[in-house]
Amino acid sequence: MSRRIVTSRLQSTGGQAGDIDGYFDRVVKYIPADVVGLWLFATGLIAAQAETDANAGVVHLIAFLGGAVLTALWTWKRTSQPGLPTATLQIAVSTAAFVVWVFAMGGPFSGLDWYQAYYGSLLLAFFTVASGLIVPPE
Repeated sequence: MSRRIVTSRLQSTGGQAGDIDGYFDRVVKYIPADVVGLWLFATGLIAAQAETDANAGVVHLIAFLGGAVLTALWTWKRTSQPGLPTATLQIAVSTAAFVVWVFAMGGPFSGLDWYQAYYGSLLLAFFTVASGLIVPPE
């Protein structure tokens, strides 16, 4: 299954529309679950070293930035198809989804004075519901 969101498709035999991704398909394809899983693994390692490593906060921030870049690159790779333009909107929404997921889990944001865990939970809920409404151009 391609990770690219399909908004229109004409079958070569009859010119009829086929297999267009609906709301829930778009939500699933926008969430970079593989990179979020990597983030959970990385933060577990960082947390295990936090007591002995004074630079754990910096490592956490670098891992976050690396995850955001990796999300963009991974989504670009997984959505690339010959003859179709780059799925720029999907790449942007997936990268934003990674940032929102990290924000919801605390990540490097949890050290900020104004951060409250419920801010992340609310943002995650609203972002996830709203992201399915975004239909990228084909």
